[in-house]
Amino acid sequence: MDKTILIIDDSSSMRQMMAFTLGEAGYKVIEAEDGEDGLAKLAESRVNMVITDMNMPKLNGIEFIISARSTPECKFIPIVVLSTESHSSKKEKAKKAGATGWIVKPFDPEKLLDVVKKVMG
Repeated sequence: MDKTILIIDDSSSMRQMMAFTLGEAGYKVIEAEDGEDGLAKLAESRVNMVITDMNMPKLNGIEFIISARSTPECKFIPIVVLSTESHSSKKEKAKKAGATGWIVKPFDPEKLLDVVKKVMG
């Protein structure tokens, strides 16, 4: 399986946990520490999916999604929000911005992999 997932989270421990879970399942992982870093990594790599945190410095999850979706090569890449926020208004905002799905932190590794498989087909 040669699928690459970009993980964007300002918490290095959260990135490590996700990278470990996804790596064990055979995915290649690229890490970014905020939305700005995420856009830079997105521009230089071919990714099959993005998992982004909501609350981050520089560029938050929504701002990242809006910026990413404005580029032709990112129009159809699945973007899943991983956040401690579970409020429906936040989810709605993310969906309007172009998010494909939502996972609530702390995440269950099995659930994370289920979502990844579902959105990447």
